[in-house]
Amino acid sequence: MFFNTFVFQAGLVNLLFHKFKGTIILSAAYLALSIAFHVWVMNLRWKNSTRFVWTDGLQALFVFQRLAAVLYCYFYKRTALHLGDPRFYQDSLWLRKEFAHIRS
Repeated sequence: MFFNTFVFQAGLVNLLFHKFKGTIILSAAYLALSIAFHVWVMNLRWKNSTRFVWTDGLQALFVFQRLAAVLYCYFYKRTALHLGDPRFYQDSLWLRKEFAHIRS
């Protein structure tokens, strides 16, 4: 969705990254936590597939991953709503002010 915006096409990628920095960082953190959790689960299950294995560290990682999932869903939906704002898809006074602020 970033690529379709007027801001991106005008070459103000830094403005988009600055405006949605929290969502981008949280998405990367959620991805890392999810990959770490699933790799850990697969390693435990691979070694002993006939038993249910659940360690304390895995429990903690599971809790952090699920907490990050809630935040991820909230920020993802908030970003989708913000990207639906028409000012991102047309030239406007807001965009000119932001551009002038970045240049100075």
